[in-house]
Amino acid sequence: MNVKPDLRLLLFLLLALVNNAGLGQVNFTDSNLPIIVINTNEQEIVDDPKIDCEMGIIWNGEGNRNYLSDPFNDYNGHIGIEIRGSTSQQYPKKSYGLETRDAQGDNLNVSLLGLPKENDWILYGAFPDKSLMRNEITYSIFSALQPWSPRFVYCELVINDEYLGVYTLIEKVKRDKDRIDIEKLDENDISGDELTGGYVIKIDKLTGSSNIPWNSAYQDSLKFLYHDPKFDELVSEQRDYIKKYVSDFEDAVYGDSFSNPETGYRAYINTQSFIDFMIMQELGRTVDGYRSSSFMYKDRDSKGGKLTCGPMWDFNLSYGNANYCNAYELEGWQYNFAEVCGGPGYPDVPDWWSRMLEDSTYSNELKCRWTELRSGLLSTDSIHNWIDSMAVYLDEAQERNFTKWPILGEFVNWNFFVGNTYEEELDYLKLWFEERSAYLDENFPGVCNDWVSSEKAVISQSSISLYPNPSKGVFYFSEPIKRGEEISVFDCTGQLIDFEINNDALDLSDHVKGIYFVRVNDQYFKVLKE
Repeated sequence: MNVKPDLRLLLFLLLALVNNAGLGQVNFTDSNLPIIVINTNEQEIVDDPKIDCEMGIIWNGEGNRNYLSDPFNDYNGHIGIEIRGSTSQQYPKKSYGLETRDAQGDNLNVSLLGLPKENDWILYGAFPDKSLMRNEITYSIFSALQPWSPRFVYCELVINDEYLGVYTLIEKVKRDKDRIDIEKLDENDISGDELTGGYVIKIDKLTGSSNIPWNSAYQDSLKFLYHDPKFDELVSEQRDYIKKYVSDFEDAVYGDSFSNPETGYRAYINTQSFIDFMIMQELGRTVDGYRSSSFMYKDRDSKGGKLTCGPMWDFNLSYGNANYCNAYELEGWQYNFAEVCGGPGYPDVPDWWSRMLEDSTYSNELKCRWTELRSGLLSTDSIHNWIDSMAVYLDEAQERNFTKWPILGEFVNWNFFVGNTYEEELDYLKLWFEERSAYLDENFPGVCNDWVSSEKAVISQSSISLYPNPSKGVFYFSEPIKRGEEISVFDCTGQLIDFEINNDALDLSDHVKGIYFVRVNDQYFKVLKE
């Protein structure tokens, strides 16, 4: 039997050997970042199972220096640890999954580096992403868009007295009151409202925490995995329920009346979350976007109960950092990946995304959401400022990282751009954001009414104003509303919405977060509901 070798994999393994042979030595004593120290007691960390060992964290607070000789003052105890990831396991700089445990080996919920208490954590070691920022900026942006995005803290890692470089302590994606805050299922929740939530599922390769999927009825290579609870933690009624719910959504999105707001796909999903997810995938031009590490969750029907997209995960080969499948191109779309790189061996991108774009309401909302974000959170200045501020914070630590791992100026799978310096890597990242955003400005489908998307919508000459702005939902008029004055409120797509006026206050408490436009007679005012 003739076997055609994967040339990319062979090149990768060769480069890994070269990189391992040329590792730099770092005399690491202190840092402005927290320091994490792990002692495996002469055990080898493997993919599975987790080994029990010890971890200590040194963190003397923001602005204070942390010394390797300091006592462990943030955590000092047991952990279970394993190597994590799929393709990334082949890099010499490993990433790890860990559990904080008590002396008996049971899970122990603790706060690490100021993050909310839990027991499941990720120690992520960026390798092909030489900016050290692609995942982190993605999580930071998405945290402003949706209820939860993984929080993170940069640190430096030492294992068995060996300095391993800059890492990020990240919250693992799971159901928890401080993470994906949905109801907890138990084995008795097999009927009624209790059966309807909460589930965390994902579209992914068949590796990781769950490898028993179900397939889409519409796409052979589209597979759904039970993430939390896992397959073997669910009873048959629960597995069948979430499988049927997703199947019903697919039937609706591909049905003849798919755009009907009552009977079409909108009856099954939190549309705003799908829009935000799509914006992030397209902005990043994520080579694995939509078809891998794509999470969704569903709470009980009594708590909203629609399928919600997110959080974002695994963006290290995004923002122009992959040299295959056109992921480096500033123009084009990732949702039609199959037209560029489909075929056997590639998981499918769900056809939902192109189908929903056929609905003018969805595409108009997408355009308006993008326009809104570009005026603030995703403006070029905002993105550049985030990168620059993080570069200052990482300045000394990145030098040690690239002494340990001397890959600046070297190709690492699957780099498209190879910068000779850390500054060149950051300049490329900033340029990608700027030029990809400019393309999306011109090409995102949909129409956003001119008066909605323009700053001219705010009439500064008026003596009337609304405060506080932004607000959690109640905005007060600076002058009493006179009898006969015409007041209307529009969302960012230009659709009229219901509202109440109580004691010269505009109440939008029942509406979702976002920008709204208030018309008083012939003048418009822009308000932000947080």
